[in-house]
Amino acid sequence: MFPHHATVAAMELRTLARTGVKVSPLCLGAMMFGGWGNPDHDDSVKIIHRALDAGINFVDTADVYSRGESEEIVAKALKDRRDRIVLATKVHATMGEDPNFQGNSRRWIIQECENSLRRLGTDWIDLYQIHRPDPTTDIDETLGALSDLVHQGKVRYIGSSTFPAADIVEAQWAAEKRGLERFVCEQPPYSLLVRGIETDVLPAIQRYNMGAITWSPLAGGWLSGNYRLGVDLPTSNRIALTPKRFDMSIPGNQQKLEVADALAKLAESSGISLVHLAVAFVLVHPGVTSAIIGPRTMEQLETQLGAIDVTLSTDVLDAIDQISPPGRNLNRADGGYMPPSLTDSRRRRR
Repeated sequence: MFPHHATVAAMELRTLARTGVKVSPLCLGAMMFGGWGNPDHDDSVKIIHRALDAGINFVDTADVYSRGESEEIVAKALKDRRDRIVLATKVHATMGEDPNFQGNSRRWIIQECENSLRRLGTDWIDLYQIHRPDPTTDIDETLGALSDLVHQGKVRYIGSSTFPAADIVEAQWAAEKRGLERFVCEQPPYSLLVRGIETDVLPAIQRYNMGAITWSPLAGGWLSGNYRLGVDLPTSNRIALTPKRFDMSIPGNQQKLEVADALAKLAESSGISLVHLAVAFVLVHPGVTSAIIGPRTMEQLETQLGAIDVTLSTDVLDAIDQISPPGRNLNRADGGYMPPSLTDSRRRRR
């Protein structure tokens, strides 16, 4: 159907941490399928099928994406292909008015896992991830609930998402001390504009032999090639979802525009698209297992698939480091999680 992408179907798989499970370097993120992005279920299913036909065997969603609609769309797409797909979803974000319909408590994890299984139309989840830290819940409680789900056969592996390095380490220690299932992977934000995890998160992941499944390699669209100096900025559904990542009155976002423009020029001089440069950059890091691509349209998917065949030279990687220095997030909001120690001023005052 798409002969010019035939080589992608043979993409070399990578092993997810020490699980022995083989996953594609590109993971299909499903956040944009449903009301948050593409409300057309049939079109979304076609996009998912195209990704699977191209060699992707790893699909990542979450309960909160369009309040369960994303999981329902994924279920439709995987109806006859479930056995061959490594399916990941997440729990944590609020799913209703009840104050207990959120968080990382045993009560909610057990309840919401059942809800996700029902929406996904499956008997098991390959990778069940805690979407964000929850300072109000002891990590022992969270890991204990997840361990029970593993032992019941409803979940195969567990992981975290957007955890600070200290929380990643604490979870590993707690699992060992309590004899609980351990997180086999972490899902952090990582891109040419959001390199903060290089400082301590990626080293912690590598130290504990975990996998890194990174999200937003295009930095929420900033690296799509549409953000250039002197050009009207595009509109996006993501702007409404995460306004602080796009508000141009924030100095960090203005800096992102300048850096994105410089990176686009580097891509042009290297003979590749900025999209391919961005995705290939994430995949070259030895600590990264898969990069999550989150297309809303078929065109967006097609522009990203070819990145798997791109090899960045040392000169290009050195040039990237000059434009966007290692270990730095230009806008703190791009980190995806702000601990209460920063968001609640009462925690800093006697």
